[in-house]
Amino acid sequence: MEPLALYIHWPFCLAKCPYCDFNSHVRDRIDQTRFAAALIAELRWEAARLGRRPLASIFFGGGTPSLMVPDTVASLIAEARRLFAPLPDIEITLEANPTSVEAGRLASFAQAGVNRVSLGVQSLNEADLRLLGRQHSADQAIAALEAARRHFPRLSFDLIYARPGQTLPAWRAELRRALDLAADHLSLYQLTIEPGTGFEALHRRGELVMLDDDDAAALYAATGEEAARFGLLPYEISNYARPGSESRHNLTYWRYGDYAGIGPGAHGRISLDDQLIATRRHRAPEPWAELVESQGHGSTAEEIVTPANRAREMLLMGLRLAEGIDRSRFHQRTGQTLAASVHQDILDYATSEGYLTQTDTHLQATPAGRQRLDALLGRLVV
Repeated sequence: MEPLALYIHWPFCLAKCPYCDFNSHVRDRIDQTRFAAALIAELRWEAARLGRRPLASIFFGGGTPSLMVPDTVASLIAEARRLFAPLPDIEITLEANPTSVEAGRLASFAQAGVNRVSLGVQSLNEADLRLLGRQHSADQAIAALEAARRHFPRLSFDLIYARPGQTLPAWRAELRRALDLAADHLSLYQLTIEPGTGFEALHRRGELVMLDDDDAAALYAATGEEAARFGLLPYEISNYARPGSESRHNLTYWRYGDYAGIGPGAHGRISLDDQLIATRRHRAPEPWAELVESQGHGSTAEEIVTPANRAREMLLMGLRLAEGIDRSRFHQRTGQTLAASVHQDILDYATSEGYLTQTDTHLQATPAGRQRLDALLGRLVV
């Protein structure tokens, strides 16, 4: 069986950022012992039905997993290694924020077995950090990046662009400052207005003015130019890496591999009994923990992914990658051909306009196509 990716969700944050629609929660007090025990229990339950699958990656996401005590991280890594068959080069990533408290734990997370850290820097501009609701300063972000480089062989960080009032020269200078810290991976996200967030309310009242599409596109283009100067190439719409430093865990998602998700709100796609099963856990932390304590897992829904939906999902994920979709793998994972899964007239149009390219082995979106991918996929996919 092909290797498995394991996602572990820690749902707690120090504060709710106004742009964030992730499953994250703020609590005055967190019962670390209770939630650690529940994560271990759910991991064991999931492993019991999956068997001793090869394990390619573990990803601690959130929320803010760097708020976990390092002993919990160590216990989960050790248990995952015991239950599955870890590959010799297993990638173990933990998301962290650059506050002084969390940065102070980096050495302990490395000792726990984490070998890759992803820092939520988001900006190196003090005013924008306040706008984004971040709990750290630019100086703390720089210090955290330097500390992470000392403790981890692999380092990624996140930045948000298309912030209100952001200019192209300022963005280039900010990127150069960040990339000069020798990260091998960069995740870049355009600021968007998500339903139910603090920014949605501000935007609705006219108190938050977003950049127009042309200005945002110019910032995106500049990112690729600046990243290339430091040897980072765009292997996915929002991700840049030095060759060999791509996120193996996230590549599992984009290549439509199997991944198990545990913790509040976690999703998964796992192969069982010749079926692909979509899994989902209860979103709210305390009810999730109660479910785990009563039945061993916090599942709220599981369903078989039909061949048509497999094809749709694989197209939505795979065309985000610069490498595109391998036709033979597409057929193997979905049971359908690429030709039967797209509208031929839209495919012909997108190819003639230079948004997609086709070979006997692959279907790929060009850089221009990846910039327009959401609109393109809405018409292309059957």
